[in-house]
Amino acid sequence: MQNGLLLGFIILYLLGTLVIGWWASRRVKTTADFVVAGKRLPMFIVACALFATWFGSETVMGASSEFMENGVLGVIEDPFGAALCLFLAGLLIARPLYNLNLFTFSDFFRMRYNKATEVVSAVFMVPSYFSWIAAQLVALAIIMQAVCGLDRTWGVLLCTGLVLVYTYIGGMWSVTITDFVQTIVIIGGLLALAAEMVLKVGGFGKMAEAAPPDFFRFFPEPSPVNYIQWFAAWMTIGLGSIPQQDVFQRVMAAKSVRGSVNACYTSALMYLSVAMLPLLIAYCGRILYPELLENGDPQMSIPHLVLQHTGPGMQILFFGALLSAILSTCSGAMLAPATVIGENLVKPLFSYVTDAQLLRIMRYSVVGVAVVTGAMALSRNNIYELVGESSAFSLVSLFTPLLAGLYWKRSSAYGAIASMVAGIVVWCLAMWWTGIVEPAPEGAEPTGMQTLAQIPPMMYGFAASIIAMLIGSWIYPERRVEPLTTAIDG
Repeated sequence: MQNGLLLGFIILYLLGTLVIGWWASRRVKTTADFVVAGKRLPMFIVACALFATWFGSETVMGASSEFMENGVLGVIEDPFGAALCLFLAGLLIARPLYNLNLFTFSDFFRMRYNKATEVVSAVFMVPSYFSWIAAQLVALAIIMQAVCGLDRTWGVLLCTGLVLVYTYIGGMWSVTITDFVQTIVIIGGLLALAAEMVLKVGGFGKMAEAAPPDFFRFFPEPSPVNYIQWFAAWMTIGLGSIPQQDVFQRVMAAKSVRGSVNACYTSALMYLSVAMLPLLIAYCGRILYPELLENGDPQMSIPHLVLQHTGPGMQILFFGALLSAILSTCSGAMLAPATVIGENLVKPLFSYVTDAQLLRIMRYSVVGVAVVTGAMALSRNNIYELVGESSAFSLVSLFTPLLAGLYWKRSSAYGAIASMVAGIVVWCLAMWWTGIVEPAPEGAEPTGMQTLAQIPPMMYGFAASIIAMLIGSWIYPERRVEPLTTAIDG
């Protein structure tokens, strides 16, 4: 009876999401409406959409399981790095890019460098989303399996179809309006569950007493490798997601420059505070029900806790929040690469494309992205790894040419392309190399090669992208008197 009630609520909630998406889709008349909601969104709506960018499966399920096992040092990447990214988006990119009336980051690469850079950046940007979207689809399927026993394959197919429909019809209007509603559900549901769990534990004093040694340690043990790994965790999302198209579209959808910048800062504060709730819930679950760490998939610790140890009312609140978090992340992530495909890969192939034709191309691209990511979700299961791969991809390829294009007047198209290619190639080689180096036996001092293999591969890729930008721009300099941001400000 209880499972039937919960399943009925989930069905109604999913249907309600489709209705909201259909209602919002009536505002879509042009490509600008589909991509950036016509640049007509109030600051707080944009802030909610930015907050929902990453508040999905990784935050509620992936990060909470890492926190239960490894404490604070296990979740530097998310939520701390994610909140840093939102803050830096307001500080570094919102103001200089807002008035350019661009649809994508690749449009900026074309304007700042040339058409070749636009295409190369788009080729690298599109696949950076596939792992991210697949992670959300995996999480949705896991939830459906836990609640109603639906086979994982059918769960992936069902959830892919749901997100595809309301993203296809409404674009950014559907994404932002559903994000706003889902943000309210997320905060309400998680606050209620966190309050109940803290009361069950006996308050914050009891929680502090039950903490294992160094569980709340924020800085690593002093050593060069430990600090490199710690900084890499901050950088994965903190820097790697700055050149992400889903962030860009939300930032550009605000009514004004000031609203865009303030939305970034507000969303960073929202994310850092609300994302602590799943960690708090997971920690209370670790104290009350330690068997959650020992049995089954750790990513399902909080959902299992709710299903086994709370009443139907709390279950409805929690799963409403969880579904909201994942759907809001997935829809925006699905729209982003579809926009880049249409605007920067397909459109340049034709001499003239009308706005109506471009809108149709972008909608077809949403279908293509859904098919590819659905297939990935059927073959991969680890949410935290999938998300980490996505952000590392954009860090090693796109971050350096974006920031150099904005703030370094000597950066050139050759340097930008060299940076993208070198970052990806070195990152892939580093992943292969670190994977074949045998770790030092327990208690033994690692050799120099084993120590270098402990450095995250993306740090090698990031260093290569910077070096390639410097060398490429030095050998083939750009004929530009001042950086683009200076020209805009002037």
